[in-house]
Amino acid sequence: MEYEVTLEDKNQTYVVLPAYNEATRIQPVIEAIAEKGYNMIIVNDGSTDNTLEVITESKRKYPDKIHIYSLIINRGVGVATQTGFDAVLFFNPKYVVSMDSDGQHSADDLDNVIKPLVTGEAQAVIGVRPLQDMPFSRNFANKVMNILTRIFYKVNVSDSQTGFRAITRDALRKIDINAKGYLISSEFIREVNDNGIPFVEVPIQTIYTPETQAKGTNAKEAIKIFIQMVKHQF
Repeated sequence: MEYEVTLEDKNQTYVVLPAYNEATRIQPVIEAIAEKGYNMIIVNDGSTDNTLEVITESKRKYPDKIHIYSLIINRGVGVATQTGFDAVLFFNPKYVVSMDSDGQHSADDLDNVIKPLVTGEAQAVIGVRPLQDMPFSRNFANKVMNILTRIFYKVNVSDSQTGFRAITRDALRKIDINAKGYLISSEFIREVNDNGIPFVEVPIQTIYTPETQAKGTNAKEAIKIFIQMVKHQF
């Protein structure tokens, strides 16, 4: 019989969401997560719009589920995510998830993403998007980054640039991430691999809108990440 994630499992899980200028998109995301029983660490990454006000409004509805941290200036998704990882350890969760706050990821996938951690099948999970559904430029950039991740970090994954991932608390304490921007995705995989943390890939859905297509790893970002990868070798 297939294991079903319980309310207790969800209560022991914290979702880290970096947020930069997501005022028009983030509220449905975080409220859907709260409705499913998950806790959240939301890192407002120096937003210049009213993202913080929107998050605070949702916190009034779910005061025990939403915890807000704010960076004074925009530091990038890597720093914001690492800030969330550092903060979440104070709550001593069993499982930690990171996902995007722009509506690209669905809260409906959370149960399946943490299930391998709960059952002991793995200590880390990488959410794999359907690459065939990606816009061409994103698909191409992602394939390139998969190859570069294999070359530089010696690990083969289907979706190296996914922002939807999960890890146990004990495994999270072992990894060290220093990336400021989108390099965090490959760096997370490198740290998991280098520390011998067993991981599995789980398929996830991706919701593409004009806003979500404008973000993430495109060809330009892939070049930046490549340069950072080279620098990190020396």
